[in-house]
Amino acid sequence: MPKNVLDDMKSHMEKTLGVLKNEFQKIRTGRASTSILDSVKVDYYGNLSSISQVATLAVPEPRTITISPWEAKTIPAIEKAIMNSNIGLTPSNDGRTIRLNLPPLTEERRKEIVKDLKKKAEEDKIALRNIRRDAIDKLKKLEKDKAVTEDELKKYEKDVQEVTKSFEVKVDEAVAHKEKEVLEV
Repeated sequence: MPKNVLDDMKSHMEKTLGVLKNEFQKIRTGRASTSILDSVKVDYYGNLSSISQVATLAVPEPRTITISPWEAKTIPAIEKAIMNSNIGLTPSNDGRTIRLNLPPLTEERRKEIVKDLKKKAEEDKIALRNIRRDAIDKLKKLEKDKAVTEDELKKYEKDVQEVTKSFEVKVDEAVAHKEKEVLEV
């Protein structure tokens, strides 16, 4: 039974870390990346589809993303979706392809982004600690119900703490990686 509590806790922590990494992918750095378009949905024959399902995405230059729709008539819909997505990019097209030019980030904006990264990471760590607290509460309930001994409880609490620490390290690594990416000129 305590094994289930640990597995459940790890699963919740993995999801929390996954959400953070997903949020980090959406943050625009000085370099072009097609991942900033992942959340943009296009009205394609009445269905909302991601841009990657209706066009080919490429990064020909460090600050440019090109979108080559499979059907030229989808260009206005793709442009509208990008404009409505609030990603801060303005599309331009030549009739066949759409170009997104990413302006270079100012030093001030880079520092602002890093501040936001650290804030999100701290929120994630708080979520991890809440998951840890819930797991420890479940273990204490098992001890109260005589499903585990006091010594086993101490061992499991130590395991819970080690797992939590390892996930906090993963959060710190993700922040450091993204911070390096943002500050790179």
